Amino acid sequence: MVKSLLDSCGEPCAASNATMSIIRGHKRSLDVATISQGDTKFFSMLMLAWGLVADIDIESEKYRWMGSARLDFYGLQRIFGLRKYNGSIIFVPASGFESYGEPIDVEKVIFEGESKPESADGPVTTQDYGYQGPKVDMKSLNWRKINGPFVSIWLHNVPWGGEDTMAAPDAQFSDGCLDLIMIKDCPKLSLLMLMNGLNDGSHVKSPHVSYLKVKAFILQPGTRVDDQTKAGIIDVDGEVLARGKGSYKSEENTLMSYDKLLIKVDQGLATLFAPSLDLADLIPIPRD
Repeated sequence: MVKSLLDSCGEPCAASNATMSIIRGHKRSLDVATISQGDTKFFSMLMLAWGLVADIDIESEKYRWMGSARLDFYGLQRIFGLRKYNGSIIFVPASGFESYGEPIDVEKVIFEGESKPESADGPVTTQDYGYQGPKVDMKSLNWRKINGPFVSIWLHNVPWGGEDTMAAPDAQFSDGCLDLIMIKDCPKLSLLMLMNGLNDGSHVKSPHVSYLKVKAFILQPGTRVDDQTKAGIIDVDGEVLARGKGSYKSEENTLMSYDKLLIKVDQGLATLFAPSLDLADLIPIPRD
């Protein structure tokens, strides 16, 4: 996040520059993604990954003694031993990206948390405390679907995922969208070259990468194509949100189960200290 904020103003990513940004007191808005599974919610500001990127990020922790080189080292292992995952994604494309995916009958889309289970004594209700995420009529949106298998699904809220990883070069801080970087199939040699492009964002120009903006998103993760007894990992903001059966440290408990997730975006919900004032933040953000 710090890299994205400083880079947006052309400043190097350094602790001194970040400190000065806080002292100056300039602020800018940031979108927040609400990830829901039933009544369980998680709020994300950076990214969600499933597939290759998540596997590299989480499984490389066994090589943490290598420092940041662990990502490159384990990335090579995962590319040469490439995995593909069954599953599907359902999403609402932003304007200009309506050509991606196939239209889906909204009645066939089951939204987690849209309804409450009922008992013999009547509806079961829960008391909601705190912020519950944006209120959006999800059934009124134009949903589209893409079926797997997938090599990688990567949703990003800001351009940089790390100091040397420009994951989503067109991402904006408060545009009400998430940037989706999707790889369905890619030869290993091309994937190696593609990963090198993460330094400057040129990977999104690869013919093996689909890059689009979405307003809402449903992830329906599945098992590995080569081994139906093993599933994957869902990584949110660098932490494990869910682990599938047979995945790395699958015996450990996670906040959510390895199942369907609904992701909604609340435009400009958060406020960050920034190197300079964002003029766009002086204009009120329209709310649906």
